[in-house]
Amino acid sequence: MFIPRPKQEEILAYPGGRMGVAAVPGSGKTETLSQLAGQIINRGVLDSRQEVLIVTLVNSAVDSFYQRVSRLVKERGLLPHVGYRVRTLHGLAHDIVRERPALAGLADDFQIVDERAADEVLDEAAAAWLRSHPAALDDYLSSDIEPNRQDWVRRDLLAELVRDTARAFTRQAKDLQLTPEMLRERLAALEGALPLAEMGAGIYADYQRALAYRGAVDFDDLIRLALRALESDEALLLRLRQRWPYILEDEAQDSSRLQERILRTLAGPDGNWVRVGDPNQAIFETFTTASPEHLRRFLLEEGVAAQDLPNSGRSTLSIIGLANHLIDWTMQAHPEPAVRNALSRPYIEPTPPGDPQPNPADAPDSIFLMATRFSPEGEVRAVVESLARWLPNNPQATVAALVPRNQRGFELVDALRARGLPAVDSLLRSSLTTRQAAGALAILLLHLADPTAAPKLAKVYEVWRRDQREEEDKAAWAEVQKISKLLRRIDRVEDFIWPRAGRDWLAEAEMDDELRAHLEEFRSLVQRWQGAVRLPIDQAILTLGQDLFDDPGDLALTHKLAVSLQAEAEQRPDWRLPELANQLTDIARNERRFLGFSEEDSGFDPAKYEGQVVVGTIHKAKGLEWDRVYLMSANSYDFPSGQPYDQYIAEKWFLRQSRRVQTGGPLNLPAETLAQLEILAGQGDPADYIEGAASQQARLDYVRERLRLLYVGITRAKKELVITWNTGRGPNQAELTQALPFVALQGSVMRDE
Repeated sequence: MFIPRPKQEEILAYPGGRMGVAAVPGSGKTETLSQLAGQIINRGVLDSRQEVLIVTLVNSAVDSFYQRVSRLVKERGLLPHVGYRVRTLHGLAHDIVRERPALAGLADDFQIVDERAADEVLDEAAAAWLRSHPAALDDYLSSDIEPNRQDWVRRDLLAELVRDTARAFTRQAKDLQLTPEMLRERLAALEGALPLAEMGAGIYADYQRALAYRGAVDFDDLIRLALRALESDEALLLRLRQRWPYILEDEAQDSSRLQERILRTLAGPDGNWVRVGDPNQAIFETFTTASPEHLRRFLLEEGVAAQDLPNSGRSTLSIIGLANHLIDWTMQAHPEPAVRNALSRPYIEPTPPGDPQPNPADAPDSIFLMATRFSPEGEVRAVVESLARWLPNNPQATVAALVPRNQRGFELVDALRARGLPAVDSLLRSSLTTRQAAGALAILLLHLADPTAAPKLAKVYEVWRRDQREEEDKAAWAEVQKISKLLRRIDRVEDFIWPRAGRDWLAEAEMDDELRAHLEEFRSLVQRWQGAVRLPIDQAILTLGQDLFDDPGDLALTHKLAVSLQAEAEQRPDWRLPELANQLTDIARNERRFLGFSEEDSGFDPAKYEGQVVVGTIHKAKGLEWDRVYLMSANSYDFPSGQPYDQYIAEKWFLRQSRRVQTGGPLNLPAETLAQLEILAGQGDPADYIEGAASQQARLDYVRERLRLLYVGITRAKKELVITWNTGRGPNQAELTQALPFVALQGSVMRDE
């Protein structure tokens, strides 16, 4: 039973209007927002056509809110699934655009490309631009590049950087609501040159043409087009305002300018809009157009009731004190004054006496801030040995080792397994996304509906061997495609799958014994799958999923898809395999991603991995908690502080320095490109662009984000915390030092394990 804390009671007393809530880690914001939704529904203020709209960041939170609110309305004797709608911001945009696709300039049957497909299209556009402009970026290359390395730099390193830069440019242009046509006109009107903006605009135009050819949009388009629809059709806006008189927004610190504008437009000047978030946990700025400043400004707006949720029962008092010390040091003593706004109050406060979820018993001697100077390999060995000592004594506890980047995590996983320790890498290796899982199952169903079609059999083979593509093994995937082409040429598929005397394609085809054995294994699987068509659709899907997937998340998603298809089959008894396969195809094409299907739907529950080491990035760990947490690589590269000796991942060694601003390092090409885009957006003069200023500003933005990332990492720990650092790798990289915030934390706690 939910017993609200005093601060939660203040939130639940919400009378209407605009309210902003700053919620610290572990404060129970999801439960509080769910309780508020249930309370609004229970008041009887909604008519039969109205809903409370709950908007959150990821699809796993969609499921969580649905379950919580459904439980609350059932407890009150109300109908489940009535009176509320839960969506991600992209899901909400999808709903809006689907209301009137023509308003957004789309056909009724428009498609949505997922991130992977969008990246592939953008990569092709960037590569085409480089082929057409091979020397366009030569002026940005360092003169120190050795002659024998120049071709390699242009072919590989520069090409990758151009793709990353184009991705950032395209995303930002859409957030600024600038189309390729608008950019082309503005560039033509300039008296001077903005060469990086010209590059970005050219690739952006090719990318959008490729999407239009497919009749598709990407996720960023959805946001832009949804806002266009709301602002161009007053009748649509009024209808949606009537449908959603209350808007509750979770994770508001991660909203972009356009996302905030959509919700502000839907709420209207006098609407009911509650925004909950934690600016101190805004850690996705590098990857998106989001910014915590939008929420901070909202909390200060006139007419907004600003509240705090400061109480957290997650961590011990000592870990809470460490996190609060980081806030204080950042705000008061960080050596770079410009980043002292990276973290802000409220402080984390323990739960009040008598709380049903009290903080764990304090254990100051369970915090280890290790000043020991490790090499990268030595740090991995030290963490592995520490875990080897700790795990046998804590078989029912949860533990995570969190790293700034995936590659570091892979190194740790290999070392743990070599030592015979149980390692879980689900937070490093993304399992198949829902769209990929649904697409794989759809391909199998389409084959089973038409089992004599050789092209469909070939696609089934590619699905079976998809691991080669996911591991980006180009040679292995080329071999898969070669075998797929061989299967595609089979005249009579039944002679392969169900051979009989004198009619066995596999026995008669010319191939070596290894390939023959491989295809015999594939044939036995296909025979098993064809036998599954006699089962009810949910059991058939589960049978296919058990053979295709071994990741727990994928298996959980298979179960969810099976339940969904069984419900469809019961409602439409005339449907057969082709129609049911099309339902999965819709999910694979993102048409139903926004109804609660995503790669994160199954969530990640640390409690399921007691006695095992979960290895993941700090970014992936947001929202999770473990009894013991290791934070690795707390050095001046992964957590820089704006000091002259710091290095920055976005500043590539093969680029030159600025000729106008002394930054002490190479140019940050994406930052410089976005700065030129901002000039275009404001229709300014190219003379307003100062080369190097954006690179300098990007450093400060990155320092702010990494301070928040460290804060997030610390607050994942419930009882025990270990932080280590390493000196980095040479010879091209100068030896790294401890991160300054890590040194500052050692002033309050200093223990080596």
